Amino acid sequence: MTRVFSGIKPTGHLTLGNYLGAVRQWAEVDQRRTDALFCVVDMHALTVEHDPARVRRLSRQAATLLLASGLDPELCTVFVQSQVDEHARLSYVLECVATDGEMRRMIQYKEKAARERDRGGSVRLSLLTYPVLMAADILAYGTDEVPVGDDQTQHVELARDLAVRFNQRYGQAFVVPRATHPKVGARVMNLQEPTSKMGKTDDVGPGIVYLLDEPDVVRKKIMRAVTDSGREVVYDRPARPGLANLLEILAACEGGNPEELSGVYESYGALKKDTAEAVVELLRPVQQRHKELCADPAYVEEVLRLGAEKARGMARPRVDSAYRAIGLLAG
Repeated sequence: MTRVFSGIKPTGHLTLGNYLGAVRQWAEVDQRRTDALFCVVDMHALTVEHDPARVRRLSRQAATLLLASGLDPELCTVFVQSQVDEHARLSYVLECVATDGEMRRMIQYKEKAARERDRGGSVRLSLLTYPVLMAADILAYGTDEVPVGDDQTQHVELARDLAVRFNQRYGQAFVVPRATHPKVGARVMNLQEPTSKMGKTDDVGPGIVYLLDEPDVVRKKIMRAVTDSGREVVYDRPARPGLANLLEILAACEGGNPEELSGVYESYGALKKDTAEAVVELLRPVQQRHKELCADPAYVEEVLRLGAEKARGMARPRVDSAYRAIGLLAG
């Protein structure tokens, strides 16, 4: 059976973009057709300045929302990265295979490092090397497919390169993974800045719909979404990014085609209203299940404990094998 691995960073509250671009696909497709592992990658949240208590809180919230979104521990493995030591163990080994040049060419490193410097801060070494940790997350499990957004494709390519290089130099140890992308809603954009991704790291802002936003808040944000000049509702992402974003969100919610939907509407207001209601209805069962799970934290903790135990058992033999292959005295 095909093995899938994907993770989500607890660097902010999960958004509509996270749900449409990744989590819904995990729940509706990946866990049912594959041997799937889904992970809260909390170690990745340490690459920039952070509040430790907030990281812990957001990690628990992210795990709870994954379960509320339909991930079933009977069908897949749900766990927290830092509770499985094999991720850190393998990351160092892969750092001994990766090169400095590869790390500095990573687009996200360039962008995030530039932002840190603009703020007058220093750039942590872990920000440079975290793509290798991401590669370790993937390769530890013999992953075949990695469902990711467009902005993470470069990191999966790095994982592929490191797997091939390790296998050629030290012997066959890793499966070479491939990135997969959902057809619609793969990259939901900020409602106020439709050329920028709807990111969870930005904690405030009217352009971001969070999974736990109240229905009236969702409606207000979508009704105030930036559109474009002109009156005709057409689907043209380069020329009309605001409209394209709304049409893609509506299409992703209802399973339609954004180009076909554009022909249904004669006004921006009608499109926004329908999009808002579609998002509210999409999030309603997720929010209800989240409320139920928050009332039973022991259940969530047990799911994560068992998930980490299972993941550890899956990863350890491969990581031990890689240790031996590269010349270490693995236990």
